[in-house]
Amino acid sequence: MTLDRFGGQPIVAIGAPLGQAPATVIMVHGRNAGPANILDLVPRLGRPDLTYLAPTAAGRTWYPLSFMAEISRNEPYLTSALQTLETVVTHAEAAGVARSRIVLLGFSQGACLTSEFAVRHASRFGALIIFTGGLIGPPGTEWNHPGNFGGTPVFFGSGDPDAHVPVSRVMESAEVFARMGADVKTSIYPGRGHWIGDEEVEIARAMLDRLTTPA
Repeated sequence: MTLDRFGGQPIVAIGAPLGQAPATVIMVHGRNAGPANILDLVPRLGRPDLTYLAPTAAGRTWYPLSFMAEISRNEPYLTSALQTLETVVTHAEAAGVARSRIVLLGFSQGACLTSEFAVRHASRFGALIIFTGGLIGPPGTEWNHPGNFGGTPVFFGSGDPDAHVPVSRVMESAEVFARMGADVKTSIYPGRGHWIGDEEVEIARAMLDRLTTPA
């Protein structure tokens, strides 16, 4: 499938056919990366029965500057990137996937974009998995969007310190999601580099298992 927005970049789909799996995971890659980088995580998650969709950022970046720059300085790229995620979610829903069966997962710049999209479209998702990321905007930004996550499981994981994502923003973001009705878990790993650790993958796998395994 090719997107209508953000330069007509493709969405890479692997796993079960869309609409025929217990859940659909939308995976958002980081800066200077592409769908193949984030899809490398799929074998580690150990759920080949799910559908995985990975959109592509034009020029291998969703927006040009830091996620903590003034929002206007990342436009119009940020708006286009957010519209890209909306396009993917809408495509999944049109294929019969309920939003409560859609998982949003991102790493680094993709995690920031994922969290910002989610907070602007707060509702009951299947799960939100934020690997080393947080809400977008400069220090002092207030996120007062309407909507409620209705108990959506949300995971924030990050190293401390991280060269790109301050832990203070991770914690601030987690507080915003909790205030908006999400069931938030946060794990900070002292001395951990800018990557996705095995413990974080285990947490993500458990979230997928709880979502897709009958009680």
